[in-house]
Amino acid sequence: MPGVTVKDVNQQEFVRALSAFLKKSGKLKVPDWVDIVKLAKHKELAPSDENWFYTRAASTVRHLYLRGGAGVGSMTKIYGGRQRNGVCPAHFSVGSKNVARKVLQALELLKMVEKNPNGGRRLTAQGTRDLDRIAGQVRPFSLLHQQPVGPYLKSRPKHVLLQKICLFHH
Repeated sequence: MPGVTVKDVNQQEFVRALSAFLKKSGKLKVPDWVDIVKLAKHKELAPSDENWFYTRAASTVRHLYLRGGAGVGSMTKIYGGRQRNGVCPAHFSVGSKNVARKVLQALELLKMVEKNPNGGRRLTAQGTRDLDRIAGQVRPFSLLHQQPVGPYLKSRPKHVLLQKICLFHH
């Protein structure tokens, strides 16, 4: 679809499509330790998805596209979460720096990401082109959530119409 960028599509569908593309291409170098590692110190278990490295790489590339560039420290904050401390209050904990670094290094080998002279990493022109091409294959977000108007309203299921009517009366 011409003119469709990453920002125009459903982000979950985009990450799934991009991770499938990365896995199918077979060029992404996956470390040997992916099946025994936790993704952060606040996690109790290792990831249950066996293809988590491809999903993390796809998500990282999407974040680089949206932010214009980021480093390992930024990625650890993005993938951080709440660390439970038993009876003590919970606090924020950053994600694994090693995982973030290895994902970025693997993406550098694919020529999707390059080092920024000011620090961190940024997308290459080829990486941006690949992401926009994959976004064009994903159904646009605006088409998924488009509200029907006029005669199309009658073709909607009855419970959806009742929900809309109830929203207007309250």
